[in-house]
Amino acid sequence: MAIGRGQLFRSFREGLLKNAPPTEGQGPTGKENSRLCEKMTGFSPGIQRYELCDLVNSCCIVCTESSIPINVLIMSIWCFIRMPPEILLKILSYLDALSLFSIGFTNKRFYEMAHNNGMWHKMYSAEYGHSKKWRPKRLDEVLDKLSAVVVQERPEGYWRRLYFRTMAGFNETKWRKELRDINPFTGLPSQTERILRSQRVTWEITVSDKWGLEGTFEQSRAYFSDSSVTVCWSSGRWPSFHQLSTLQLDGVKRQALSSPNINKPGWRSLMAKFDRNTISKSGQVIGRDQLVTLVLFSPSIVIGVWRGRWSIAFVMASFHYHRLVERSLLGTSMCPYSMPENKPPFDDMDPDSGLHGYTLRIILHNTVTQIMAGHFSQLYCSKSNETSTQEHTPLSGRISLPWKCEALEGTVENCCMMSLTLMDEYQNPFWCVSTPVCMALNSKEPSNDYEGQHFLIKYQDTEGKVRMDLVWLEEQRQYFLINLVVFIATAKVNKYFGRAY
Repeated sequence: MAIGRGQLFRSFREGLLKNAPPTEGQGPTGKENSRLCEKMTGFSPGIQRYELCDLVNSCCIVCTESSIPINVLIMSIWCFIRMPPEILLKILSYLDALSLFSIGFTNKRFYEMAHNNGMWHKMYSAEYGHSKKWRPKRLDEVLDKLSAVVVQERPEGYWRRLYFRTMAGFNETKWRKELRDINPFTGLPSQTERILRSQRVTWEITVSDKWGLEGTFEQSRAYFSDSSVTVCWSSGRWPSFHQLSTLQLDGVKRQALSSPNINKPGWRSLMAKFDRNTISKSGQVIGRDQLVTLVLFSPSIVIGVWRGRWSIAFVMASFHYHRLVERSLLGTSMCPYSMPENKPPFDDMDPDSGLHGYTLRIILHNTVTQIMAGHFSQLYCSKSNETSTQEHTPLSGRISLPWKCEALEGTVENCCMMSLTLMDEYQNPFWCVSTPVCMALNSKEPSNDYEGQHFLIKYQDTEGKVRMDLVWLEEQRQYFLINLVVFIATAKVNKYFGRAY
């Protein structure tokens, strides 16, 4: 089956070779092609028949690689595009979805034909339509006529969009049922990683610089933990950090194909988009090693830039599992997925509703290993919306964040990823965070109970903030978490529980 215009013209060339007379040398090029085209067809390809000019330019490689005379090639292409639209549509109707998607980029005429509702409706019905039960032949004829009317009433390209959207979420009912399997220890769906892998979900970044040049980068690696996934992008030529104009993050579901070199169509779900004003205000340095500097771009994205040049080496992001499948699949290319409100039942008998029964799950990890996992239950929130615990939890290793690009790799000390899940008394996710954090020396408020260096990890956003106090015990050669405080915004508690604290 032909795949796009390349395969189409390659097959077309093979047919011409059978009847082409032998020639020596190369045919005319450049302006001679245009003059010859105008002479043979009577139209100026640059003014009146731009479709022909586009097709000739698309076949330049066919001319140079074969001995087809240019006059034979132009006349054959001219006869091809002079075919009635009904015949061209009949030819295109034999293509599969990928071929029809690709040939739409040939020129304006093929673009319009490749969006024909009749072809895409037929393809949609064959791929995703329900199996027909036995019906009398007369009834089938009536239903076919009614179906044809409905197809024509839809705007152009409707069934094409519906086909790819259905392709992205065809098993939505199935994976929604699988998401109901909740891990009681984390409060999150236990099948998130398996669903993301089975649905072939990846994440892509699209950036543009101040000159308007745009580039899309596919993920290089992904590291899954029990509550988040860390995604890295390190391949390709990135612009300078100071030249970024926009940055867009999309979840992409690709169609499974046998050839990995084909530009596969897929459904894109917008997850985040940053404009120039947001980019200019960001730029908090959280760590560095001998080669790169880590710049915290947003609460979940960190950018590694080469020291001394500020050109981007890699991008790393951490996504929390809470609603990650929906955010990666159910948005559109223009609008992100709208998070539904999942409010607990209103309890008018409890005057302290929303202030007790919290469960906290916090994990420190990097792209290689898990550094710490803490689980704290029955936490009480004071009137100042502060919940804390002083359970001493050991860390299994040093706090560091390994990185890797195409040719180099390294490790930034005192940086890692933090995944936090705060559940309410009904064990529903109340506040979920997954973000890069850095550890700094705390010399202002040392604890008298421990002899050793004291360190501090802090995080804050509009919904709350976290403070973690750690101490390094030289004898054990190990970090210990000695204090953990979580602050929740009053407005968030009031809105979620329907209170007025």
